[in-house]
Amino acid sequence: MAVTFSKWKTPIKEQDAEVRKGNFGEVCLGYSLEEGQIEAGRCLQCKTKPCVAGCPVKIDIPAFIKCVKEGDMAGAAEVMDKYTNLPAVCGRVCPQESQCEGLCTVGKMKDFEPVAIGKLERLVADWKYAQENMQSKVYEGEKKGKVAVVGSGPSSLTVAGDLAKMGYEVKIFEALHAAGGVLIYGIPEFRLPKKIVKMEIEAMQKLGVDIECNVVVGKTITMQEIMEEYDACYIAVGAGAPHFQGVPGTTLNGVYSASEYLTRINLMHGYEFPKFDTPAKKAKKVVVIGGGNVAMDAARSAKRLGAEEVTVAYRRSLAELPARIEEYHHAVEEGIIFNWLTNPTEYVDDGSGQLKGVKCIKMELGEPDASGRRRPVPVEGSEFFIEADCAIEAIGQGSNKVLLSTFPEMKLNKWGYIEADEKTGATSVPGVFAGGDIVTGAATVILAMGAGKDAAVAIDKYITEKKAAK
Repeated sequence: MAVTFSKWKTPIKEQDAEVRKGNFGEVCLGYSLEEGQIEAGRCLQCKTKPCVAGCPVKIDIPAFIKCVKEGDMAGAAEVMDKYTNLPAVCGRVCPQESQCEGLCTVGKMKDFEPVAIGKLERLVADWKYAQENMQSKVYEGEKKGKVAVVGSGPSSLTVAGDLAKMGYEVKIFEALHAAGGVLIYGIPEFRLPKKIVKMEIEAMQKLGVDIECNVVVGKTITMQEIMEEYDACYIAVGAGAPHFQGVPGTTLNGVYSASEYLTRINLMHGYEFPKFDTPAKKAKKVVVIGGGNVAMDAARSAKRLGAEEVTVAYRRSLAELPARIEEYHHAVEEGIIFNWLTNPTEYVDDGSGQLKGVKCIKMELGEPDASGRRRPVPVEGSEFFIEADCAIEAIGQGSNKVLLSTFPEMKLNKWGYIEADEKTGATSVPGVFAGGDIVTGAATVILAMGAGKDAAVAIDKYITEKKAAK
């Protein structure tokens, strides 16, 4: 077959690194319609659709890309609307390189890059929200039942939107003062603007989804009360309880969990202080512990808050780095320093309870551990010191016990996460379903959305059969 298109993805505009590291504006500026059509022209329209197999919500990717190529943006939006309630979010933060784009046939051709599926999804979503007359079709028949959703992150928004489209009365209970979950408190403005999340949520509300914030299920209202009022309930409260390594000095002023650091900046608008009265630590020298996307977010946020030097200490090598390669490249461009095979051993006190630096030790990779990655092993005698007035641990999060501690009927696994059926989200309590990070542990936005889609189908089946049996 003769190939007549470019080997490379159509270039996409970004803020210059020297400019963007001083602001919280979005880094990637997106495709124009013309650029999107050029990129869409690289799709081979495979009949086997391998890219769809890599998408947790099973978007008909070739179909919407074909519409983009033909200039039918309304058609592209309609295709995506059948599969996803958060297209503008997914187009920005999904790890497409390991999912849809990872299976793209074009990318498997020698020296060819895959089609920029994520960037095209973002283009379509942004186009849709710029139109005044484009919104999902609202269900107009008699309501089929009532469903409560606990949490308002990506999994919750997905299940709520799908159930509303099916004809259910849906109410979301959110503990914080703003809806969006990790999309709001965890992901920085420069990767996912808050206005984008707000637009996606408003689209959900137009479908009839009711959202009530400042409700802590387990405290403000109990699960028992919810189960009495609703036909079914979906729990997707995430995994936001921070993990710490527990090295000496963790309680010093200047040592943060990434979740607290990013929540202060994102949800509480710390990056706009003093316009918003939320102080965020503006340090001179920052060390971030970890190598995932959260570590990249924390490091890049610290740089934007004015840090002169930001170092990421990761106990493995670049080859094992779990962060998206795009986020790593952006961090390098912005001047973030990477210390590979490095682990902290102590946070050092300046004598007043304030952090003055991090004692570290070099690591080497030994035999594979339970994750399949080679286990880091300390190198004796390799200790060294990094001067820092702020250290941020981004080494993962665990389950929040506020709801779970008041709901003993719910069966948990050995890690403290909800035990739920992998396909349906059904839990040990009839009528209660769960998904997202509270089931899997910290994972990606799109995987949480996939769980929400599967659960919506299962909840509809559960309520339909339950009512038919009466």
